[in-house]
Formats: sequence, C-alpha cells, structure tokens
Amino acid sequence: MWENAISFFEFNDANVIYVSLGTIILGAAAAIVGAFTFFRKKALIGDAIAHSILPGVCLAFILGGTKNYLLLISGAFLTGWLSILAVDLITKKSKIKEDTAIGLILSVFFGVGIMLLTYIQQSGNAAQTGLDSFLFGKAASMLAQDVIVFSAISVVLILMIILFYKELKLITYDKEFAKSIGLPVKWIEFLLSSLTVLAVVTGIQAVGVVLMAALLITPTAAAKYWSGSLSLIMILAAIIGGFSGVSGAFISYIAPNMPTGPWVVMVLSISAIISIMFAPKKGYISRLWQQTKNRRQIQDENILKAFHQIAEKEESFGEPKSIEKLREKRYYAIKLMKRILARLKRQGYLNKTSKGYYLSDYGQRKAARLVKLHRLWELYLTEYLRIAPDHVHEDADTIEHLITPELEKRLEEKLGYPEVDPHNSKIPYN
Repeated sequence: MWENAISFFEFNDANVIYVSLGTIILGAAAAIVGAFTFFRKKALIGDAIAHSILPGVCLAFILGGTKNYLLLISGAFLTGWLSILAVDLITKKSKIKEDTAIGLILSVFFGVGIMLLTYIQQSGNAAQTGLDSFLFGKAASMLAQDVIVFSAISVVLILMIILFYKELKLITYDKEFAKSIGLPVKWIEFLLSSLTVLAVVTGIQAVGVVLMAALLITPTAAAKYWSGSLSLIMILAAIIGGFSGVSGAFISYIAPNMPTGPWVVMVLSISAIISIMFAPKKGYISRLWQQTKNRRQIQDENILKAFHQIAEKEESFGEPKSIEKLREKRYYAIKLMKRILARLKRQGYLNKTSKGYYLSDYGQRKAARLVKLHRLWELYLTEYLRIAPDHVHEDADTIEHLITPELEKRLEEKLGYPEVDPHNSKIPYN
C-alpha cells in the first residue's frame, strides 16, 4: 500500500493524471455552482436534476445509437432542465410544496430512466457497454478526452460565475430587491439553473446519479462554517471539492477494490463533519466552549453581586461570608458553589479566611458595578418602558451580564446619574 501511495503522487501513470485532474475539476466546479443553490435554500434541486439526467442520457443513446459524449450530454442537459421546469410548474400551479414536487419529479424521471436503461440493455446494441456507469460514476476510468471536456465545461461555468457574480449574489440573498432595481431576475435565474444543470451533467461522470447532490451541496455546507463571506465560502468550497476529488482517486488507487465516486463523497462528508465540529466560532466545539464560558461568567457575577448585596444589607463590607450565607442569597449546589468561589479566588476577586470568603478591593469594585448595572436597568425599565417596579428584577438579572461600558455610560447619562433604583436601593458609583 505504501508503494502504491508513493506511485500515485509520482504521477507517472497517465490514468492517475486523468482521474486526479478530472475529479479535482469536477469537484471544484460543482462546489462553486452549488454555493448559490445552497444559499437559495434549494439544496434538493441538485438531487432532482441528477436523477432526471438518466432518461436524457438513455434517449440520446437510443436516438444516436452510439455513446457520442456530446450527444449524451445534450440529452442529459435537456431532461435536467425539464425537471427544473416541472418542479417550478408544480409549485406554482398547485398547492404542492417544493420539497414534495422535487420528490415527485425525482422519482418519476429516475423511474423512466431505469426503464429506458433496461430497454437498452435488452436491445443487443454492443455500444451500450458502460452506459450504466451514469448510475454510479466512472471516475476511475476517465480518459484524456473526458478531462478535456470537463475542463472546458468547468472553465465556462467559472467564467459565467465571475461575470455575473454580483447579479447571482443579489438574487440569492434578496430577490425582491433585485426586481425593484430593474435586474432581469428571470433571465438571471435561467442562467443559474442552466449552470446548475451543466455542473450536475459533468459531475455525474465522477460520482453518478445517486451521489451527485453531495458533490453539489456538501462543500458549501462545510465551507460556511469557516467564513461568512460568499466569495470566500465559494473559494473554500472549491478547495474542499477539489481535495475530496483527488482524495477519492488516491484511496481508489491504493485500494483497487474501492470505487472512486463513493470515496469522493465519503471524504466530502468527513470534511463537513470536521467543519461542523471544529471550525472556529461556528463549530460545535467552539460554540460549546463559548456557552460554557458565558455560563461561568454569569455564575461568577451572580456570586459577586450576592457578596455585595449581603454586605449592603448587613453593613458588613470586608467581613467574610460563609457558603451557607451565600446560598441563602443565590442558591447553587454546594459543589458548584465551591467551584465558583475557588475560581473567583484564582481571578483575584475573593480572599479566603477560616470563616469564609470576602471581597478583595478588585472584587468590591466589580461587585459594585454589577449591582449598579442591575439597578440602572431596573430604573430604565420603569421610567421609559413603564413597567411596574415589581416586574423588572428578572429582566435586569439577565441584562446586567450583557451591558457594555458604552451602554453603561449612556444609561447613566440618560437617567441623570440617579442615586436610587425603583426600590429606593442605593446605586453604587464607586
């Protein structure tokens, strides 16, 4: 296996070159076009087109009597386009929703395709050999002419995306605004649909009818976890699509019994899972860590505020408070309370004695600010939103953790630096 891996990257075998280039080009081109399909919330349309291509291929073969590649692509393009028109027609002229219409068209066209393919297989035409590769792809047997055709079509796809990027982006995010400024929305949608069909028609050679939707949608689904910019998402999706293509070819080469197309999709799926789990900011692990940090911050600030409130009520600033006393004000489980107090001590907010914990100078300032924010927000709710004083505590208890220094200053100025809150409790400014 190690020798096969080295041999693959030496690129001495012409077949390795063709398969690698073909899968990279197909993966990247399909991902770029698929980005617009994904963000227009029409992810399933690629699946419908892929399954609708089969009857076009079969009809083209029946009419031509030979596997003329351009003729097969033309037939596939025609029925792929008919599937889009059929979905739109059913959606507009009936009460059937788009996802249901896609399911109907997908199954009907694919059923017709299987029927025609069976007819061809029983016809005795010797040229039919390999025609069923449209079902599962034939990436491992790509030839130089296949790569040339894929490259030409992919260049056309990418050039059209570049030329009409602004218009395509606009109808993707705000179709109504595009209409209001006079853009020919129907023509642009026609162009995007044509590019999608063309991408699927070419991509079908790598992974087949069944798995084509993954090649179109999954790269963008993975890329969107790494960026919020459409242009950068498209670049990342193209890289992921191309990498998955060559990875599938590599796995198929070092393990000859493994098919290329399914492994391309497997690598795509793994890329998507890695993105979903580990992408910074948007990934699951990152969001889970941020939620944990937020929860700890709220717990810490609640206990600091409890210290201040107890000391204020008992006029015992600087004196230690026991865990039991703190739990009377803010009820947390004893284990959790001990973890919070230990954390606050590490951060320098608390000092510890044999009688309990007390606020450091740094902690007193922090606690006083939290109490001030709470009471300022209560006063704002009562004075400007006319909410009764006995209904503002819970809202202020949540908002106090989110108020920034800028908003704090605006509240102070708007309320005129008040001395007491709606309950006549003193608002600390020091």
